[in-house]
Amino acid sequence: MEPILLPSQHASSHDLPDDPAHLDAVLAAATAAALAAQQPDGNFEDPAADDDIGDMGLGVLSLLCLAWRRGSAGDPAFTDAVRRGLDFFLAHRVFRTDNPGEPFLRVRHSGLPYARYMPGEGEHPFGDWPSTVWAMLHAVNVLELGEGLLTGEQYAEVTELALGYWRWLTEASMFNPQQTGNQALGAVVAGLMLGRHLDGVSRDREGKRVTTAAMRLYTDALRPSRVTDRGFALPAEHGAGHDQNYLPISLSFLAQAHRVTADRLFLDDGAEIARHLDCRLSARGFDYGGPRYSEQHCGAEGLLGLRYFGAHLATDLGRYLGDRRVAYYPAARTGAPSGHFAFTTVWLYQDDSTWHRNPAVPVTTPYSLRHRAASVSWTGGHTPYLIDAGRAVVIESVVAGQHGIGPVLGYEDGPRTLLTRALGPLRVRDARDGDVVARLVTKAVVTREQVMLSVRQVCVAEEQRMTLFAVVPAAGCDFLAGLPYVEETEAGQRKIVTVASPDGMPFDLSTPGAVLHTGGTLLAGSLAITSAASLRVVNPPAGRTSFSSPETIGLTQEHLAFSLADDPRGYGNPDAGWQRVTDTNHVLAGPLPASPPGSSVFAVRYGPHGDVPFDVGVRETAEGLLVETPGFSVVVGDPAGDAAGEPILRLTRR
Repeated sequence: MEPILLPSQHASSHDLPDDPAHLDAVLAAATAAALAAQQPDGNFEDPAADDDIGDMGLGVLSLLCLAWRRGSAGDPAFTDAVRRGLDFFLAHRVFRTDNPGEPFLRVRHSGLPYARYMPGEGEHPFGDWPSTVWAMLHAVNVLELGEGLLTGEQYAEVTELALGYWRWLTEASMFNPQQTGNQALGAVVAGLMLGRHLDGVSRDREGKRVTTAAMRLYTDALRPSRVTDRGFALPAEHGAGHDQNYLPISLSFLAQAHRVTADRLFLDDGAEIARHLDCRLSARGFDYGGPRYSEQHCGAEGLLGLRYFGAHLATDLGRYLGDRRVAYYPAARTGAPSGHFAFTTVWLYQDDSTWHRNPAVPVTTPYSLRHRAASVSWTGGHTPYLIDAGRAVVIESVVAGQHGIGPVLGYEDGPRTLLTRALGPLRVRDARDGDVVARLVTKAVVTREQVMLSVRQVCVAEEQRMTLFAVVPAAGCDFLAGLPYVEETEAGQRKIVTVASPDGMPFDLSTPGAVLHTGGTLLAGSLAITSAASLRVVNPPAGRTSFSSPETIGLTQEHLAFSLADDPRGYGNPDAGWQRVTDTNHVLAGPLPASPPGSSVFAVRYGPHGDVPFDVGVRETAEGLLVETPGFSVVVGDPAGDAAGEPILRLTRR
């Protein structure tokens, strides 16, 4: 089988050089490539593009204005090329007649200018609103950077064009018709930038009107529509919340809004998104999930926001695995800049914030623990769903439609119940000793027979490994240790399709119903999963709702989620599609032989190959259950907690 690579998660964003000399060299190369690719009629668009065309040419022009302003334009024909390019755009890419099929207009035949997603009549008018936002952002950048480069007539025409775009977005069209937060944020930023520009050219009344309208849209329309995940308020993307591609883009818009206005509101709202993202991202910057792009990480579009808010919060948001195909700017197939999203490139060049690459470790957030090379992330219900160690990740397993990593209770008639869904409030307690950090989560869960069990689960983060313990007051349990998913390679994140016992033959994860019994250690790519008791792998049955079955082994998580979504063509919610998965491969750890009578105690470690032996001792003490490992020991207290009802967790580094 050919390697299955996640298409856009390549390397940490903060590893891209961003010193002034390197950025100047990148811009000079982009300028030369753009000029070489300019078509005889002046057009700067990618001739092979089949969508996102309407703002392309103006985006390239904004980059050329940036290069001119920074003194990177040495070609004597440069000025003529820019002016011819703008003439083409103004003549052929500014539309004033309604696009046939446009369903979101509030004013028909307004005559106001807008940009089309695709130039042809009636071709995907659904995309015209964001294309107009992007074109307006390019136009304002051209105004800010191109005075003296453009002719006076051109400069005046672009000024009126930007004003016309704003009116079309806010008067002729419904605002934010796709219910997509990053697009709406882009429109707000475009209005704020245009208002600032008009103020600077003695058109104060118009500038104030645009700025006031933009701020009102933000406070009265965007902020109230935010959705909450894990206690954080996030822009709604296509009707849902977090999105792997869009959320860093929203951070860039909020960073620019703060740069333009200095309004603390944008800084605080961006910080909230950044904290949420910091909780989700693994130690290496991996995550998945979203209503539109579940695994599609962005490139240049998110750099400003990640850098700006990483510096603000003193955290390494730049570990985010970005798309190196669009490192500094989206590129056309000719290698020249496509112009799409060029405004984020312009802002990155103008901003002087720096990456915060080395936070104090270990790091504890409300929904994650991480050290240098190991991490665990939790859902809002404090169920582990993502573990990173050994340069590979484990994601949640699915058993009988139940998602998570944790204890699973089996029944003689076959079904299993995953004991992770809390019945009422749960309790969390953290502990630290030196550079080892732990979290205890205590949940009341209910079995199929309506028996309530107080399940305690502990995660311990060390520099290179993550260890999970679970204590269940019931016999007959296993521990569902998650699904080995992808490992890091030079080519990117590669899906794990085989696993093995040490010195064993590869075990195909796509063989329906197959079982692999190990001696306690499973090698999954570059990761070793080790149980202090038994450990086995059970493959799911065949079928489109099993991951990875013969039908789905060649798919990534996002691909399968989209195929099960309401609209698998790219508009359905892949998070909803993923919830329709009924089974995955199951890595099942058995209980420790020394578990107290009537209980099941589990110990599973995730780390690199060749890790130290994993011998675990368990005994009851006056304080609670003592679990001892080669590197540390933990005491897990009674589920009822101490005299004040607080959970008891003692961590001792050894």
